[in-house]
Amino acid sequence: MATEPTAEAPEDVTDPIAYFLDDQRYHGKSERTLEAYDRVLRRFESFLLERFDTDATGAAGRRECMAWIHSLRGEFESSTIATYASYLNRFYEYMTRVGVFDDNPMALVMEELSESIETNPTRRDISIAEMRSFVDGIAHPLERAVVVTLLKTGMRVGELCNLDLRDLHLETPPVDLEWTPRVGLEQRPASLFVSSEPARGTTVNGEERTASNKRKRETVVPVDEELRRVLCEWLAIRPDAVSPARLLFLDTRDSWGQRLTPSDVRYIVEKHARERGWYRTGGGTEENVTPHYFRHFFTTHLRDRTGDRGIVQYLRGDVAGDVIDTYTHNWGDRVRETYLDSIYSVTGRESSAGV
Repeated sequence: MATEPTAEAPEDVTDPIAYFLDDQRYHGKSERTLEAYDRVLRRFESFLLERFDTDATGAAGRRECMAWIHSLRGEFESSTIATYASYLNRFYEYMTRVGVFDDNPMALVMEELSESIETNPTRRDISIAEMRSFVDGIAHPLERAVVVTLLKTGMRVGELCNLDLRDLHLETPPVDLEWTPRVGLEQRPASLFVSSEPARGTTVNGEERTASNKRKRETVVPVDEELRRVLCEWLAIRPDAVSPARLLFLDTRDSWGQRLTPSDVRYIVEKHARERGWYRTGGGTEENVTPHYFRHFFTTHLRDRTGDRGIVQYLRGDVAGDVIDTYTHNWGDRVRETYLDSIYSVTGRESSAGV
């Protein structure tokens, strides 16, 4: 569906890329940024001429955009490809908004790309049974809770570190610990709230944060029986926090009572991955298991089990506003039900979804 322009469309734009760059310059973009946009967009324009015998960016559709993304693979790293795709998306988004183009062919491509860019075909392939054996070898309640939370929610390291007790709505018998969940969780029992708000150096809930959340929009993630049990085991021994924010995960060693940092989480995962033979100094992403690998594991296995890419993207926090609004509205009767029916078990004891 075409996006309604926010202003009257220009009568004649002979060079859409130059038009876009001029507007970005008026809005204060640096020359370095403009040069990067120009280089990438002209590369796309040349690709259209060579591959499809046209340099009309306004006539390109999803097929042409996906073909260009595919042509970049093998020449650039995935992070660079994602950056180039974002440049093209911003170009089309702007040209659609001002009425020069009818729609943005990159909108759907970006949703698909957020998933494919995560997928590394050479990455270590770990089965659910192998991951379950790995988790069962983690004895400390804190380390076990950290790893299982990452595996069953797909959240980023910084997002996990920024969790406070108020971000958890959970019945915790027989743990003698009470707190008030944040507004928005009252009608969503057994759930975790992942905010898009915290940023490194800013103060949230009375505490300056050491990590940033990179989520596009806030997300409510269901907590199944297995994760509830693991969190309760941790909460039963959780010491008092130094921070007034009432942290969910805090250090029990050198920085007793202080919030876990991303480096703490990476150390925990690396330690156990080394013991398992899944981590080697100097090894790359295709070999080493890191906290980010757990996000990849979550994406791959939950997508395969649900067959619903949208729900997985919602849980990961990757989707655009209109999509996330749909899943937020249907959280109780679709997202939660699908998640609980499909989520894998990562401990020796069965979860509500079984194996």
